Amino acid sequence: MYQSIVVGTDGSPTAQRAVAEATRLSKALGSELHLVAAYDPVRGVRVEGSPEGVGTGSPVLPDSEVQTIVDAAAATIRMSGVDVKSHTRTGDPAGAIIAVAEQEDAGLIVVGSCGMHGVKRVLGSVPNKVAHRARCNVMIVATEGAG
Repeated sequence: MYQSIVVGTDGSPTAQRAVAEATRLSKALGSELHLVAAYDPVRGVRVEGSPEGVGTGSPVLPDSEVQTIVDAAAATIRMSGVDVKSHTRTGDPAGAIIAVAEQEDAGLIVVGSCGMHGVKRVLGSVPNKVAHRARCNVMIVATEGAG
């Protein structure tokens, strides 16, 4: 049904619920799972002596916090018996999730419902942005009440 599924994480308990649901779906369907984390490039680390890259300086690499989040989530997914590919991107989380989904020709994006209610809904949230901009199916996992 879905050959490729994309899920985003920021390491929060609500994101962990979305990752768990995406993992269950991926395992049941035999789908390839892509884990996405986005970060602000200002928080990245510039590598001394690297070839020219982004902007006027060296390439920006994900900071250790982002890498730790991605590595921990990927390890949990692998323990469930699902192969996962990790993607770290700079910029807006919703944009990063959509970009990976397009790059990997995903049939489904899984996101948590955090930010779908209240002031975040008005200002914009990752699930709202993904639901309105994605070119594939989107599953919004109920994450209300997650720790």
